[in-house]
Amino acid sequence: MITDSQRWFFLSISLITLALIYLLAPILTPFLAGALLAYICDPVADRLEAKGMSRTLAVVTVFVGLTALIAVLVLLLLPNLGYQIKVMVQQIPVGLALLEQRVLPWLQTTLGVNPDVFDLAHLKQLISSDWQQAGNLMKQILNGVSRSGLALAGWIANLVLIPVVTFYLLRDWDLMMERIHHLLPRNIERRVQLWAQECDEVLGAFIKGQLLVMLALGVVYALGLWLIGLDLALLIGMLAGLASIVPYMGFIIGIAAAGVAAFMQFQDPMMLLWVAAVFGVGQALEGMLLTPLLVGDRIGLHPVAVIFAIMAGGQLFGFVGVLLALPVAAVVMVLLRHLHDGYKSSSLYSQYSEKPQEDNDNEQSA
Repeated sequence: MITDSQRWFFLSISLITLALIYLLAPILTPFLAGALLAYICDPVADRLEAKGMSRTLAVVTVFVGLTALIAVLVLLLLPNLGYQIKVMVQQIPVGLALLEQRVLPWLQTTLGVNPDVFDLAHLKQLISSDWQQAGNLMKQILNGVSRSGLALAGWIANLVLIPVVTFYLLRDWDLMMERIHHLLPRNIERRVQLWAQECDEVLGAFIKGQLLVMLALGVVYALGLWLIGLDLALLIGMLAGLASIVPYMGFIIGIAAAGVAAFMQFQDPMMLLWVAAVFGVGQALEGMLLTPLLVGDRIGLHPVAVIFAIMAGGQLFGFVGVLLALPVAAVVMVLLRHLHDGYKSSSLYSQYSEKPQEDNDNEQSA
């Protein structure tokens, strides 16, 4: 049982940690990103180590493979994404013309909406001027970055730090966990170890399993939209895959964006059925194959809890808070579950649960 002095000690450590995160947030991003990558890659390094490799050789193998994968993805995706963003910009005037010629008359005929409510002339002028300025946006950004040598140096330093931090954390991950384990007070060591295992299950389901689900769904959506001929297939597929960190959000965002893009490109309502078929197949694969295979029956966070954790972390600590949101939410969920179990087994709960029964017995005897 934890003592009062230990409670105050852990409370003090927690408050000091929160204060340091708040004060050091501007420099924590590469360290948290490196820790996240090390946590994801540690099981792979452990398997290679179990096959006879030294820890350093296993980490080097994982690190080289991860670097090669990221480099290939960047080389393959960036040119296509740039082209698709250009296509999306070119589709904006087409979408406005479609809105003016077909959508607004349909709304007026079917729902009695007054088309004068939509000031399309002003909207066209606004978008036209904005996109003319946006045409030189990358040039302006590059000029601004080049003029600010300090900002450029900080950006490059963060990019260099992430792989360095990842390598060293991954190499010493098991050693750090063992040292933390030995630092725990002996009277609560077993309980904290069990809680840590439950937290790892939650994080494994959402950081390891859900990331793989997101990647697979992004590929399925992009491939399916490409097969039906949608120009923005890769862009929308990646967007839907990233949004799938919250269950069903990727489906909702993806089918809405793909439906609008398909209608603007083909101007054929039948294409909406093909879009719905692509996302229907993706949802079926997620429910019947991807989630059971990659996530399994491990404990997961509720979608509302995921949304709240990410928004609260971003509000309190910025991007650093977003990176910390899911680990903190996993710990809080485990603690709340044990608090709930303790309450259900306490005399406080049994008194309130038995009192109505006693009242019913008294009423029946009366």
